[in-house]
Amino acid sequence: MPKNSKVTQREHSSEHVTESVADLLAHEEPVDYKRSVLNMTGEAWDKQKDVEEDLDSEKRPAWNSKLQYILAQIGYSVGLGNVWRFPYLCQKNGGGAYLVPYLVLLIIIGLPLFFLELAVGQRIRRGSIGVWNYISPRLGGIGYASCLVCFFVGLYYNVIIGWSIFYFFKSFQYPLPWSECPIVKNGTMAVVEAECEKSSATTYFWYCEALEISSSISESGGLNWKMTLCLLTAWSIVGLAVIKGIQSSGKVMYFSSLFPYVVLLCFLVRGLLLRGAIDGILHMFTPKLDKMLDPQVWREAATQVFFALGLGFGGVIAFSSYNKQDNNCHFDATLVSFINFFTSVLATLVVFAVLGFKANIMNEKCVVENTEKILGYLNSHVLSHDLIPPHVNFSHLTAKDYSEMYQVITTVKENHFKELGLDACLLEDELNKSVQGTGLAFIAFTEAMTHFPASPFWSVMFFLMLINLGLGSMIGTMAGITTPIIDTFKVRKEVFTVGCCIFAFLIGLIFVQHSGNYFVTMFDDYSATLPLMVVVILENIAVAWIYGTKKFMQELTEMLGFRPYIFYFYTWKYISPLCMAVLMTASIIQLGVNPPGYSAWIREEAAEKFLYYPVWAVAILISLIILATLPLPVVFILRQFHLVSDGSNALSVTYKKGRMMKDISNLEDNDETRFILSKVPSETPSPMPTHRSYLGPGNASPMEMSSAPNGRYGSGYHLASTPESEL
Repeated sequence: MPKNSKVTQREHSSEHVTESVADLLAHEEPVDYKRSVLNMTGEAWDKQKDVEEDLDSEKRPAWNSKLQYILAQIGYSVGLGNVWRFPYLCQKNGGGAYLVPYLVLLIIIGLPLFFLELAVGQRIRRGSIGVWNYISPRLGGIGYASCLVCFFVGLYYNVIIGWSIFYFFKSFQYPLPWSECPIVKNGTMAVVEAECEKSSATTYFWYCEALEISSSISESGGLNWKMTLCLLTAWSIVGLAVIKGIQSSGKVMYFSSLFPYVVLLCFLVRGLLLRGAIDGILHMFTPKLDKMLDPQVWREAATQVFFALGLGFGGVIAFSSYNKQDNNCHFDATLVSFINFFTSVLATLVVFAVLGFKANIMNEKCVVENTEKILGYLNSHVLSHDLIPPHVNFSHLTAKDYSEMYQVITTVKENHFKELGLDACLLEDELNKSVQGTGLAFIAFTEAMTHFPASPFWSVMFFLMLINLGLGSMIGTMAGITTPIIDTFKVRKEVFTVGCCIFAFLIGLIFVQHSGNYFVTMFDDYSATLPLMVVVILENIAVAWIYGTKKFMQELTEMLGFRPYIFYFYTWKYISPLCMAVLMTASIIQLGVNPPGYSAWIREEAAEKFLYYPVWAVAILISLIILATLPLPVVFILRQFHLVSDGSNALSVTYKKGRMMKDISNLEDNDETRFILSKVPSETPSPMPTHRSYLGPGNASPMEMSSAPNGRYGSGYHLASTPESEL
């Protein structure tokens, strides 16, 4: 085609231009006969060169190796929740018995939906917006909702990385700054800080030194500048990793994905050598079988499975979109799902080995404190020496000896026992203290590490592990935002990523106020749970019921080279949607039964107290849920009533970077069809469905005629038949 041709000019333009093909070709100059069957001049057309140009124009970043991709998916799915959420749920919901419902739900919900997201991302090779626009334009809001949820989660998740960075740098000193309570001067006397003495050194350091926390969410207190700098550092690291693309961030994954396993194994070996570690592990895995019949246990297990794999965020789809189309994504889904599960179990072993050691330390401290009380009562004749068993030696008192004394005193002084203020000092009570989230990482675990030999080394390793776990998840979360936006709107990656990080940092300043921890709790509890469940249910429905499970299974067979197990057919079509609907209903009921609130640190009492959110805070959390789900009905209405075009009822072409790409779903004008394609009735294509669907490798596009010489139609128009070109 001549170089001054309108089509040629638009082929080499980066702008999207959509017009009627009939109108476009009516004003077009004569075709380039070098590429036509009418070429009688003998001039050679370099078809190979032309094909290479087409391929170059369709280039998409790709993983350097399969290992790099697997590590990226593992780094994304294995996050902070595996270390501080799963062990808590395991302890709370029956110990070893909790593993049964978790594993069952992982197989019937987690694995099928994870496989589904990997498959659609790999098949269509676009981010979440492009994928769901392609499968069902009316449900195209799924992709936008995923992006919003990723943004909300990224806002507060990076704050946690900032906290870890703060503790990481504070760990390079001996003794650790949270190992002892600070001494303050009261006139001429030096006394221990009262708030620290009432609580503990690690608790005081977390709330008062690190967070500088206020007593309620209504008291902002201004910015905490230490945490503001840490948050800026965290966003800078994430931004640089995302800007460099998957080739660079994939290399980062070699370290960020593998290093946590090195640290966990080191902690496990060290933990097993600690006194009392076996007590913690036995307590952890002693099954309470009656818990398996509790519906609440199954609800919490399903929620943990859902979030552990990162379903609905769009990161899974984004990462898989950079794969080759013949990649075995079924193997990837199975491998990553079970590595995630075993990582949670490994982290649980580590946590309870260390907490078993801490429980023994705290129990011994309790015995010593209460023994001093008993000695005081003996010296003041409040208690008789006859109550003390003869074999008890106060200079070498064991927990068993104290337990005997306690039982005798309880029996004899039954009416006045409460006045004595003695504790039972049972190891079981210490082990039953449920700790999760920031309380586990920044209070319980840090306190245990102060008793380790070479405690700064272990503290540096622990917080470096948390930083790496957080970064792996954050890179995937950012990919869930950047990949679909860049694919859809063709913005420059560097500009968009920098702008997104700056915008997120500025909004994230609410999390580094003195009341910031309460906003982190709010976003963690409400910004993602319900919206993500709605997103995943609609993803499942879009593939299984709108696109069609049989058709999707056939697509997978052609893509993978083998037919997936029939198990996936039934889970996608019936089991997973039903389970997710029940889970969402239970979560809504749970939110309705329990009024929204948070644990506030009351400095005067040096203790946590549950407070209800004020009205304005409730309005914010409701707004978060509405805003995250708003794209779903908005996009549906706009496309249902044709307020915006989705290309489903018109024949159009899009020119970009020298490649003509098609978007065809319904051909109603037969005259225009014959004018465009051929005067031979047999060559006129049949109408396509009213929605865009997958075109498998074995199913050629209606517009694609393989018999046309010198490329399709012999005129140099290359109509892409791959799904990624139809977006």
